[in-house]
Amino acid sequence: MIERANDNKVIIFDTTLRDGEQTAGAGLTVEEKIRIARQLAKLKVDVIEAGFAGSSPGDFEAVKRIANEIQGPVVATLARGVASDIDAAGKALDGVKNSRIHTFISSSDVHLMHQMKKDRESIMAMAVDSVKRAKQYVEDVEFSPMDASRTEPEYLYAILEEVIEAGATTVNIPDTVGYSNPKEFGELIRSIKSKVSNIEQAVISVHCHNDLGMATANSLGAIEAGARQIEGCINGLGERAGNAALEEVIMALVTRKNYYNLQTGIDTKEIGPSSRLISSIFGFPIQYNKAVVGQNAFRHSSGIHQDGFLKEKSTFEIMESENVGWRGEALVLGKLSGRAGLRARLKELGYTLTDDQLNEVFVTFKELADNKREVTDMDLDALMSEQHRIADIKSRYEVKEINVVCGNLRVPKAEVTLLCPDGQERFYSSNGTGPVDAVCKAIDSIIDTEVELTEFSVSGVTEGIDSLGEVTIRIEHNGSIYSGRGSDKDIVVASAKAYVNAINRLILIGNQEKDITEVV
Repeated sequence: MIERANDNKVIIFDTTLRDGEQTAGAGLTVEEKIRIARQLAKLKVDVIEAGFAGSSPGDFEAVKRIANEIQGPVVATLARGVASDIDAAGKALDGVKNSRIHTFISSSDVHLMHQMKKDRESIMAMAVDSVKRAKQYVEDVEFSPMDASRTEPEYLYAILEEVIEAGATTVNIPDTVGYSNPKEFGELIRSIKSKVSNIEQAVISVHCHNDLGMATANSLGAIEAGARQIEGCINGLGERAGNAALEEVIMALVTRKNYYNLQTGIDTKEIGPSSRLISSIFGFPIQYNKAVVGQNAFRHSSGIHQDGFLKEKSTFEIMESENVGWRGEALVLGKLSGRAGLRARLKELGYTLTDDQLNEVFVTFKELADNKREVTDMDLDALMSEQHRIADIKSRYEVKEINVVCGNLRVPKAEVTLLCPDGQERFYSSNGTGPVDAVCKAIDSIIDTEVELTEFSVSGVTEGIDSLGEVTIRIEHNGSIYSGRGSDKDIVVASAKAYVNAINRLILIGNQEKDITEVV
């Protein structure tokens, strides 16, 4: 349990594994969630919301494993204000001292009328009962009145007072639909501090969505008004337009410490590695001009800017790129590099490998180095992501061989060999409207599943014609979307890997799909 926040400390609550996974087209395996949680622990977030234990067996297992395996942060799980959810949360966290149950229920009239179909008195009773039930399992209980920013203020004050009396140690004020603005939201937090008589017994938290592009600004406005916990996701992932991007909130507090006079416990050098890992696993590229973590965040194009930067960095940079783990002019390896050099560089990038793992990665590295003059840090990140993808799906389908014949005067044809879960290799040949289409049709015939490819994007990992290609594919099956990502020096091969990876995700988590009706 986190000690009662002091006036100068802002608690960082990461919900990438819960609200972030509610991003349309996202879906994580348990092993992927464990990898992300380990990195969040290195980032030193205060709270990891590991999932929604009551929603599916997969989420229950992920929450339980993270709570038992990850040291440092408080591990939380979300639960609706119903007994079954809270009991599932309690079981997932059983025996874990550093844990929290985060329970919620709608509070705005529009939600009560159209979604909950209950009156205010019933909702109030459910809120109190849910907190009391959660307290039977853990000491640390957080309560959220969903859609708080559109809730009638006097009712909001009343429900907060009652849940604190029932034992809530944190009260979270969600701007669930991104409706508020910084001035208005700050005033709401100030009114809560003055109108809720027992508010000093709880930490005030906020959870802002980005529908109008103001999630970070609203979070900072709430901090100015006295909130001392911020909830959000790395890279701003989450429902619809996403949540407050934690890297932006954190670096605003760090960079403008002269203004906010507040601190966090975050290791900011782990922001970049966290962003890249989460982007890779989720299959959502980071926009080039994304604040703090984008590829262009510390690059200068204008001659005037370059001139000033070369004379004094602070003329056009307000943050030190090294302090956020940004990847700029990457160090390189080449085809003459050995295992020791590769191991040392990977260790610096945060990858610790056994001898067997190193031998396996080294083979792929040498193949890449034979085709590229220089292998950069970003290439190595892509290579390691590919290795993790293979490891995560070791009992599923794997691309073994791709042969494609195409041209502007002939029908594209693909020959595909996959290693199947039963250990057998299967081959199929297919024509298509293009090389990628032909490859996907051949894969469909081998795996014998009906999916629709809904999105295809390709990008270079680094600049230059010899760049490693990275492909992101999304497929739809029975109304659910699954993403896959693959990298290779050959774009068609990368496409095959991405497509197979998406199908493997369908197989791995298809039975664990949960109703991701928007929460908090």
